Amino acid sequence: MISNKLTLLLLLASSFSLHAEKLLFDGKTLNGWDGNPAHWSVRDGSIVGENTKKNPTKGNTFLIWKDGTLKDFDLLVDYKIEGGNSGIQYRSFIKSGKHDGWRIGGYQADFESGDRFSGICYGEAFRGILSLRGDKTTLSLDAKGKLQKKIENFGDSKKIGRAVKKGEWNQYRITAKGFHFTHYINGIKMSELIDNDEKTRRSHGLLAFQVHQGPPMKVSFKNIVLK
Repeated sequence: MISNKLTLLLLLASSFSLHAEKLLFDGKTLNGWDGNPAHWSVRDGSIVGENTKKNPTKGNTFLIWKDGTLKDFDLLVDYKIEGGNSGIQYRSFIKSGKHDGWRIGGYQADFESGDRFSGICYGEAFRGILSLRGDKTTLSLDAKGKLQKKIENFGDSKKIGRAVKKGEWNQYRITAKGFHFTHYINGIKMSELIDNDEKTRRSHGLLAFQVHQGPPMKVSFKNIVLK
């Protein structure tokens, strides 16, 4: 009897684990996603975003996941960037004003082809840099309503940045629990943010990928798993 109960519990736990994970990209189409087709496509099993000299984007533009919103989550994404800067938006929002519908603001897990910003938490149209690589940053408002940052350094940015493979595939992991956000690249913790700014912080919102304006760049995404 005990053995049968244990087997049942293990099967239920296994079933829950399987259903708790959701693959957000089928590897073939952009079903469930929405972005400017002039800049987003699927090639060789990956979502590809490009900004080129012949076809430049007017401002930052985004590919938006349309099948849900993010609250508390654990997200895994494989990415590769060739030139420029990009990011993964989460708990984000469509910007106000008149535009093409693909302009996003909110928390961003940043990455680039350079050496400084991969792994940071950036606020796209949302308070700017929120936590740098190697930092655990707590945001709060003072008595006058001004944003304050308490920074605890947990590692050297350059040393941590060596985990990022330039021009190759990397795995980004983003966790959000309440208002505590942590970014990892290739299993190495990059940055942490605790957002106690009750006036501005976001409890839920959109997932999106960025093509950055400016110099030519290309970014690719695959193996997008949401828990």
